[in-house]
Amino acid sequence: MQEPTQTETQETVSADELLATAAAPVPELSTEEATLRAVLEAIVYVTEEPLSAVQIAEALGEPRERVEKLLEGLVAEFDRPEHGVTIREVAGGYKMATKAEHHERVRAFVKSLRPPLKLSLPALETLAVIAYKQPVTAPEILEIRGVQGAGVLKTLLDRKLIASAGRKNVIGKPMQYKTTKEFLVQFGLKDLSELPTLKEFDEIRRLAVADEPAETTPAVAEESAETIAPVAEELPGEKTSAEEA
Repeated sequence: MQEPTQTETQETVSADELLATAAAPVPELSTEEATLRAVLEAIVYVTEEPLSAVQIAEALGEPRERVEKLLEGLVAEFDRPEHGVTIREVAGGYKMATKAEHHERVRAFVKSLRPPLKLSLPALETLAVIAYKQPVTAPEILEIRGVQGAGVLKTLLDRKLIASAGRKNVIGKPMQYKTTKEFLVQFGLKDLSELPTLKEFDEIRRLAVADEPAETTPAVAEESAETIAPVAEELPGEKTSAEEA
């Protein structure tokens, strides 16, 4: 029987070593460590300036060594080719960014995006009335808001946030309006059941008022408060939120 050559022996050993390496169990994190690592990932994601392990550890009340170890694990995880972003040390801290090899394609994609959706406060309120009361006619919107909104309706139609929903079978047969799929996409909703509560909508309104020019804010705010209340009165289970609005 012919003995295996030295080369064949080396190849066999190499293959065995590879199989042993592949079969070696990967050390798993405890539930507590996995949770902390997820928190660290979120912190690195949301912070604009790079944060050092020491800063993060002090803020979380965790040992620096533990935070450093978990951050190193995150860096290794995101360095794998199936991830499009990476976590790396920048200026003494950790920062998340897209990988250099994907910059050109990401840049081309960003250039193709439409500008972010921006709505005036009257448009936002009209859209809210339609979303909660749909299908709804222009006279019904007028009755709730107390102001004419033909121009606002045209804006919402042009942006494909609302669409016609046929005519209401009453005198004059006014056109009815409903929200569209684009409305769900723009506001990140799975369906209409995920519409914010009136309390959440009131918070959106307050933020919108804060962004308005100072000279127009008081009048807009007064109109907004009068708009939300009538809508709230007809929605079940939202009395508390309506009174707050």
